[in-house]
Amino acid sequence: MKAKKWVGLFCLTVALLVGLVMAFNYVTDPFGAFGDPLFQWFSYDETNNPRVAKISYLDTHHEEYDSYILGCSSTSSFPTEAFNQLYDANFYNLIMYDADMLDCEKIARYLIDHYEVRYLILNVYIDNGITYDEESNNLTKNLHYQTDPDTSALSYYSRYLLANPQFGLAKLKALRQDTLLPQSFDVFDEATGVYDKRVRDAEPIGSLADYLEAYPVFTDYPQYGPYGLYQTENCMNSVAAIRDMCQAAGVELIVVAGPVYKDYFQSFDREAVVRFYEALAQVTPYWDFSCSSVSCEPRYFYDATHFRNNVGEMMAARIAGDNSRWIPEDFGVYVTADNARAHMEAALDAQPLQASEISAQVPILMYHHLTEGESGGETISTEAFEAQIHTLAENGYTAVSFDELQAYVYAGAALPEKPVVITFDDGYLSNYALAYPILQKYNMKATIFAIGVSVGKDTYKDTEYAMTPHFSYEQAAEMVDSGLISVQSHTYDMHQWPPFEDGGDALRENILPLPGEGEEDYVAALTADFTRSRQELEAATGETVDVLAYPGGMYSTLTQWVLETLGVRVTLSTNSGVNTVVRGLPQTLYAMKRLGMDDSVTSDGLLALLQQAYK
Repeated sequence: MKAKKWVGLFCLTVALLVGLVMAFNYVTDPFGAFGDPLFQWFSYDETNNPRVAKISYLDTHHEEYDSYILGCSSTSSFPTEAFNQLYDANFYNLIMYDADMLDCEKIARYLIDHYEVRYLILNVYIDNGITYDEESNNLTKNLHYQTDPDTSALSYYSRYLLANPQFGLAKLKALRQDTLLPQSFDVFDEATGVYDKRVRDAEPIGSLADYLEAYPVFTDYPQYGPYGLYQTENCMNSVAAIRDMCQAAGVELIVVAGPVYKDYFQSFDREAVVRFYEALAQVTPYWDFSCSSVSCEPRYFYDATHFRNNVGEMMAARIAGDNSRWIPEDFGVYVTADNARAHMEAALDAQPLQASEISAQVPILMYHHLTEGESGGETISTEAFEAQIHTLAENGYTAVSFDELQAYVYAGAALPEKPVVITFDDGYLSNYALAYPILQKYNMKATIFAIGVSVGKDTYKDTEYAMTPHFSYEQAAEMVDSGLISVQSHTYDMHQWPPFEDGGDALRENILPLPGEGEEDYVAALTADFTRSRQELEAATGETVDVLAYPGGMYSTLTQWVLETLGVRVTLSTNSGVNTVVRGLPQTLYAMKRLGMDDSVTSDGLLALLQQAYK
């Protein structure tokens, strides 16, 4: 072959390969640079580069929103729902990894020039004084060319068309692994723009010692630094530019300084920190949440610079003046040029709340069936049960309801000095006939978790198999009317007994998915089951059903999330232990631990168990 033909063939081959790479990158579009025309999987694209993919998403969805939240990664915990309620708006959260204030300025200009914008919430973070005008990666940290006048469309599109095809292959692989809950490759909720924390926020949060073991990052500060806030002036110049463009366009700008874990401030010179926030006040008034008693409590944070969504909800409530939610008095101050220095000097000296101010130890006792005859296993004799209840009453313990626990966590309502929760699983008739009179005698509250399909029956479902009798809806209503008893859900029919089933269908012995059951089918089954359980119980008793005890104590993160979407605010496991409930953290009401009770628990043994809870 002549050299000229060989060169021509080589060039043609290279051109063909380049064309294939470009076509592949366009079709897979792992960064959302081209609007993800085939997959429309923006939660994946935004995970790779939120600066680019969110603009691509908004270009076709911006009519669904009229307001925006803008800032670096800590902005992920500004909940759109809470701010929608506060401002009667439709917010989209434009959180970006490592965003500096120049990024925010350029995107704010694009939003105002191209979309309807009523409100713009700008999160100014202490790290915005460290970096400015930096683009550490031209695929993952760059802006969409439409928002960046310094980037041409040609250079923008060419970098993504000619990117390593491994990015597209990774997206195709992730498609096969995708689930309803977020994974590491799709951490954004594309409809709101927020970082999807359904899995992170389902994790147990309780005692501080256990939390620090799970999050060792909080045990050794400062770990980084020292950092210089050398970009403070540039940062404030961009804030001023955003302020001016909002004023000119009639957009209401709300500037917020998000919470920082207090020990992180040790990574900076104190005076430089004060000057940073003081400089911000010279540009615009703002709501300051940067340092307070909340900043002293690690359970409100994932790490030093990322706080929990619950804290974001507290921020919205403070701005709204909503006193129905628990918020520490020093959390959230409106700062102006007049009070900025004095406020920051005091804020940086914030002290942690005492353990008794923020949390309570709550043991939950678990019973099942009572008998006046022979007892054993999960069945307890009437005499032993009354002895245990008598022990509680004689030693100053107060039985509380789950409504009271919710009021403590959400609204900061007080709990008695020695709270205890009494629960019964399954809804046996003995709860009504034997336990209820004893509870009345000692004025003790209790919660019974009823299996909907078994209510009022002494045979198993539609069979003739005899089973331990269960109380009726009329008896449930009588107990609830007393004010002492709550009847909540133990599922409608997800606590099946295999020996009494016909064996035709897969059995649901507990609330977990069946082997091989698809996620969507499972969600539909769980939704239908709990909805029926709630509807029948609420119709019979008139009380809200928002607590569920997991049959057999088994559950998954998907189970917990589905129940949360259905309005369940408390779930119970059968794991042994005492609960630490924390004000402002509803997660401390998930999968709560219980102490199993039977005839072997003597009065002294019960006191020993309970006294451990209050050490």
